[in-house]
Amino acid sequence: MVGYVAMSTIRWGILATGGIAATFTGDLKLLPDAEVVAVGSRTAESARAFADRHGIPRAHGSWAELAADPDVDIVYVANTQNAHYDAVLTCLNAGKAVLCEKAFTLNRVQAAKLVDLARERGLFLMEAMWTRCVPGVRKIVELVEDGAIGPVASVHADFGILASVGPEHRLRDPAQGGGALLDLGVYPISFAHLLLGDPAEVRAWARLTPEGVDENTGMVLGYDSGAVAVLSCGITAATPVTATISGPLGRIEVPGPFFRPDTFVLHRSEAEPETFHVPYEGSGMLHEAAEAMRCLREGLLESPLVPWQTTLDVMGVMDEVRAQVGVRFPGE
Repeated sequence: MVGYVAMSTIRWGILATGGIAATFTGDLKLLPDAEVVAVGSRTAESARAFADRHGIPRAHGSWAELAADPDVDIVYVANTQNAHYDAVLTCLNAGKAVLCEKAFTLNRVQAAKLVDLARERGLFLMEAMWTRCVPGVRKIVELVEDGAIGPVASVHADFGILASVGPEHRLRDPAQGGGALLDLGVYPISFAHLLLGDPAEVRAWARLTPEGVDENTGMVLGYDSGAVAVLSCGITAATPVTATISGPLGRIEVPGPFFRPDTFVLHRSEAEPETFHVPYEGSGMLHEAAEAMRCLREGLLESPLVPWQTTLDVMGVMDEVRAQVGVRFPGE
């Protein structure tokens, strides 16, 4: 099982009833010291249907009711990203710890307000960037930090899907934080940040949809070390969803999907390629849940695997990309 000591049961509330909420709930059932005690949605009907499907005792017809549930220790926020800010704000104001899906918010300003509130209230808050918690990526970071390829010189990563959807779909709707960047681009940007930190310079290009969101986006990030990250995301074609990390002593090739690898290959000069098999458990979301639970038990306000500053940095990069390509969301 995952690497933390089982103590008292952590009681979860699930905010939203879509597919990702269902996947996360399924993974929680694999943790013996996690219990899903409640679900909340905008309507009582949706919450009750989700509760019945997943064997959850209580269904709440509003976010506020879920946040006020005295038996909930932490809320997993899984609604659309345009609603993350209000949902997390509701939970923090009710005194609840929160694990919130990515993209964390629509922009860095919103993210900073939530971080400040969590700090002020002394509450745990974490972006659900599962990539930084899965064992395969943690092993990659360990190898890089141990100097397996030398100082990182470049990171290449892509995430593209073919989304044949209409303008009313969330991926094309500016009011729902649509576009490839926040939905998919957050992964390669976060992956590059994990290995290189916050960039000194950002350059971006994108083709926009008639609705005004990005549908095919390229980014080059430059770093004070001289390293570069070449990243892309899109909803117009299915890309390999792979990543490569290169340095003077070799490279690490991560097959698709790079954000949840169970294997990768280390290539070093004058050595045979070395394949690492590092399986994840469940769908892979189990590991971020376990990290959040570990932090709660240790009284931490933020996770060292997904610290607040990382979330703010990544949101800042996406703000800059949107500014350069001309994507604005309503109200900004």
